[in-house]
Amino acid sequence: MTKLPRWVLTGLSIFSWLFVQTASAQNGHASDSLKIFSIKDLQEHVLLNNPVVKQAELLSEAARARVTQALGSFDPNLKAAFDRKHFGGTDYYNRWASELKVPLWLAGADLKVGFDRNVGTYTNPETATPLPGLPGVGISVPIGQGLLIDARRNTLRQSRVMVNYAEAERVNEINKVWFQAVKDYWNWFYANQQYDLIRRGVELANTRYIATRNQTLFGDKPAIDSVEAFITVQERSIQLARIEIEVQNTRLLVSNHLWDEKGNPVELPEDAVPVNADSAIVEISARQLDTLLNSAEDNHPKLQMLRNKGLQLDIERNYLREMLKPKLNVSGSLLTTRRDFTSYVPEYYDIGWSNYKVGFDFSFPLFLRSARGKLNEVRVKQMDLNLNLRNETRVILTNVRSSFNELKAYQAQLAIQTQSITNQEILLRGELQKFELGESTLFLINSRETKLIDMMMKRAELVTKYQQSLADLYYKAGILKN
Repeated sequence: MTKLPRWVLTGLSIFSWLFVQTASAQNGHASDSLKIFSIKDLQEHVLLNNPVVKQAELLSEAARARVTQALGSFDPNLKAAFDRKHFGGTDYYNRWASELKVPLWLAGADLKVGFDRNVGTYTNPETATPLPGLPGVGISVPIGQGLLIDARRNTLRQSRVMVNYAEAERVNEINKVWFQAVKDYWNWFYANQQYDLIRRGVELANTRYIATRNQTLFGDKPAIDSVEAFITVQERSIQLARIEIEVQNTRLLVSNHLWDEKGNPVELPEDAVPVNADSAIVEISARQLDTLLNSAEDNHPKLQMLRNKGLQLDIERNYLREMLKPKLNVSGSLLTTRRDFTSYVPEYYDIGWSNYKVGFDFSFPLFLRSARGKLNEVRVKQMDLNLNLRNETRVILTNVRSSFNELKAYQAQLAIQTQSITNQEILLRGELQKFELGESTLFLINSRETKLIDMMMKRAELVTKYQQSLADLYYKAGILKN
């Protein structure tokens, strides 16, 4: 066959050599590190400003608000009432009642400080008081039901447990958002890698086409060679146009996760590019797998949610057990007519054990069917929860091991693919040398070159799947990691 002039062959060889040396290196647009949009950059945007993450933060705030609400049951309560009737010059009754009740955590008791003044012609003698009124201080204690735990302590304890539940739920929701963001990021990475490889392939094919066309015009090459070279340009240009749309779409998906401090959506800059392929590989060892398994078993948010739900049911069960006891409330107050600590009060009207008011109330449902039914319902829920916890634990640990196995498989495939690319580069260089000696054809060079591009894109795909599998491993372990 007619050999191309030395300057043309040298130019093609150099261009192809540069392609071989740079196609598997870092992204062509990423020479300026300021333009690289890394996983760390993504994490900062997502975890600080993403509205779904902020919504997850509200779960903990709502749980703490419920604790505050439950603490309201222990707030001191002041109440007062006044009632008077005066008719026909007669003061029928003049009643004033006030009380400060302070709920106590211990024994479910209530400390009471009160002042009553019931005077008048027709006041009920059993409620009548001396004209200055009758202060008193006393306490009400549940001896039976409510001594160990009552409704207000039950509500407070459960609400405190639910703070931990909400925190685990918050972590779980943030993990979901982050996992999706990471997957979208690596899809963007893959699209950019494809675009960069095919773009360089188009440039190389176009250069080769121009050289071949010029030789055709000089009569040194048949016209069919320039047609073949131009077909290669067209095929790769079509691929480039398709991948360009894919780059734009994946960029939009990454932008979905980006928001500024004011809650406004942010778009990725046009010159932003993902990390390069070589820095994207982070290997993980079997020792790290053991650490992930232990962490997943102890701290996975789903398991934490189930465990806190179990603690809530334990508190509810203890409360319902308390409801099986009879109600027996004892109350007592010491009375006096003393209004201050300086005035004189006769001893028989002063505060002491001889001036008091006591009482009790008792009730007990004979069959306890309501309390026993609720208690059995809680026990069934506990059994169901324990079975769910055991099953969920095994599923999570199995998923972690499965993700690790998948990760190691991608790691092995990447090593093989990298070696295959090296071998294909050797074949392409050899084909170029044979072409220079007149022992090869443009078709074979295009074929070798296309195969190399495909292999490099396959490697980029493996890098993407490896990174997504790595993100899946940490997600399955319930750990947020970039």
